[in-house]
Amino acid sequence: MTPAPAEGGTRMAGEAPRVAPAGPARASAHARVAPRRRGSARDRATALLFLAPSLLVFATFVFYPLARSIYLSFFANDLLGAPVAFVGFEQYLRIVTDPRFAQVMTTTAWFVVLTVIPSIAIGLGLALLVRPKIAGIGLFRTLLATPFAFSAAAAAVVFDVFYRPGIGLFNGLLSYIGVPPVDWLTSPTAALPSLALAVVWRHAGYTMLVCLAGLESIPDALYEASRIDGASRLAQFRYISLPLLTPTLFFLAVISTIHALQTFGEIKILTHGGPAGTTTTLVYSLYETAFGLGSSDYGLASAQGVLLMLIVLVITVVQFRVLGRRVFYA
Repeated sequence: MTPAPAEGGTRMAGEAPRVAPAGPARASAHARVAPRRRGSARDRATALLFLAPSLLVFATFVFYPLARSIYLSFFANDLLGAPVAFVGFEQYLRIVTDPRFAQVMTTTAWFVVLTVIPSIAIGLGLALLVRPKIAGIGLFRTLLATPFAFSAAAAAVVFDVFYRPGIGLFNGLLSYIGVPPVDWLTSPTAALPSLALAVVWRHAGYTMLVCLAGLESIPDALYEASRIDGASRLAQFRYISLPLLTPTLFFLAVISTIHALQTFGEIKILTHGGPAGTTTTLVYSLYETAFGLGSSDYGLASAQGVLLMLIVLVITVVQFRVLGRRVFYA
């Protein structure tokens, strides 16, 4: 028997009839593959309206000062700081050929090392100590994080009292155990570590909070499984906590480095860049060039500011290239 013809062609015997998709199903299929329409002009205008306050703040306090600094770095200025003559890259050549530039950069590098590594290490250690959920642990977390609430000026004043030669707390403790007093802020060898200690004290609470948040995000099931397998606490830290904390530690390394390169308040209050320039970092050298001792060399100071921005940018890129490869994202 000859099979009956089907709509749109012939159908073999035993073959299921081909049914055309229903109207709504076909429409939904077309809707899934249809390109997404761009926002209308009204939507874009609404978005810009909401972004306007933030853009205004950034333009006023970030974009304009940056553009102005770059502009001034190419000009010599008069005694009042007004630009008077275009000098090109002469300001930058003055900086890199200055005999003091090597000392300033060495001091800046040591200051970064003495503040970034201890603050992260201490913060991680404190986070491990206050992680157990026991009665009253919230109070200890709050007390340990309190120094972060201090301003740079307040923290510097506190440590200035601690470092006083005659009545300071630190020399009092040393005399109690029979150790001669130390010139904490006036000794060329002790001034920079003493300055770094004040900065580390203020920021250890912040690094503790960030590390604690990272530890709390690690699933407890991993520790339970490791305890069943007989892993010690040291093994748990080495093979579970530390690898899963690498994103947190990477974030802290980048942020802490940028902050150390920009530290100014503690240096200004505690040492004024002394003794003999042993605590003069690039930021404080910039301040002295622009405002210190009646100076108003805004062109040279602007060049130092641009150089500092480039250094921060290069270090951040290197950190992303080198440390970013060692970050383990679960």
